[in-house]
Amino acid sequence: MKKALIICAAGMSSSMMAKKTTDYFKNKNIDIEVDAITATEGKDAIRNSDFDLFLVSPQTTMYLEGFEKIGDEVGKPVVSIPFKAYIPIPTGIEGMANLVQEHIN
Repeated sequence: MKKALIICAAGMSSSMMAKKTTDYFKNKNIDIEVDAITATEGKDAIRNSDFDLFLVSPQTTMYLEGFEKIGDEVGKPVVSIPFKAYIPIPTGIEGMANLVQEHIN
């Protein structure tokens, strides 16, 4: 199973997006799970976790460059989430799922 992690400011909206995106994948029989954490946990998660992809929420783009550097060091992709893929409605969930599938290793 492939795993993606959303890094967000407080983890509230990202937890909802992670659950809805995981449910989307399950309904399509795609073996990808999405989870979420706060930005304060981001650096350690990129360095030490077994996730295949890290997604930076729109409200935490100020951390993107630092997270990308760590991702490069450990060989894991770090991607910025566009606003249109961060809305908990069907088009947003599909956008998030497409983003994950495009970048997951």
